[in-house]
Amino acid sequence: MKPAAFAYLAPSSVEEAVDRLAEHGPDARVLAGGQSLVRLMNTRLATPSVVVDVNRIPDLDHIGADNGTVHVGAIARQRSCELAPLVRSRVPLFAEACSQVAHVSVRKRGTVVGSVAFADPCAELPAALLALDGQVVARSRAGERVIDADDFFVGPFENSLAPDEFAVELRIPVTAVERTGSAFVEVSRRHGDLPMCGASTVVQLDEDGAVANARIALCGVGQRPMRARDTEDLLLGQRPADELLAQAAELTAAATDPIGDCHASAAFRRHLARVLTRRSLQTAVARARKEDTDA
Repeated sequence: MKPAAFAYLAPSSVEEAVDRLAEHGPDARVLAGGQSLVRLMNTRLATPSVVVDVNRIPDLDHIGADNGTVHVGAIARQRSCELAPLVRSRVPLFAEACSQVAHVSVRKRGTVVGSVAFADPCAELPAALLALDGQVVARSRAGERVIDADDFFVGPFENSLAPDEFAVELRIPVTAVERTGSAFVEVSRRHGDLPMCGASTVVQLDEDGAVANARIALCGVGQRPMRARDTEDLLLGQRPADELLAQAAELTAAATDPIGDCHASAAFRRHLARVLTRRSLQTAVARARKEDTDA
């Protein structure tokens, strides 16, 4: 199939982009990498009357850091984020999640912000952003709005952006270096497919080897990425022995609300949540301890 007819606009500044979005409202869609939008348009699951292409806007491809925060611009590609030394050293969980998105050819075109804004509940990057306490920066004629990841994801393929808002960057707090480890693990039907379930974990240990901080988020087990806050509370102050990690995995799985489909039943997704939560915790703890790991 071919997309329905649409008007094509290519603004040269963020200000012009938000003006076009304000003019056309919900009839307009932003085009960045196009890996999701173009596919939906070709099958006519999305029929915007106006497409606003932001790829000609200078400096939106930035990847940088200041004041303990990594910044990723709206047209920064997933492959660039995956390979950027700054991302790999300061928010390694996010780089690891980027490396598991689809295939290299997709990551070379797909954008980080676009994947987050698409809000696919099975996608890797929304879950990673949630585990890292990241934020989405939105612009409109009214100015700038900073949205916490936990408030950004509303439901399946639904975010909290207003029709006249444009997600211009992500802000991700730098992960602590000392006694901190992270891991992103997933299971999919085939290499490159969306995961049936994925687990993002960051663990920081104190000087005595107990858990000082833990953040866990999953994809594929609900209508939006899920933060396992009860599990995080369970781990705090405890030594991460195998028995505790098994208990944490059970608690996480019990909190999921997966939907069965042609890729996996609800029961299997819940089983994967248990297995992958434990596996990601084990890997993150081993990395925090500077132990060798193949994960």
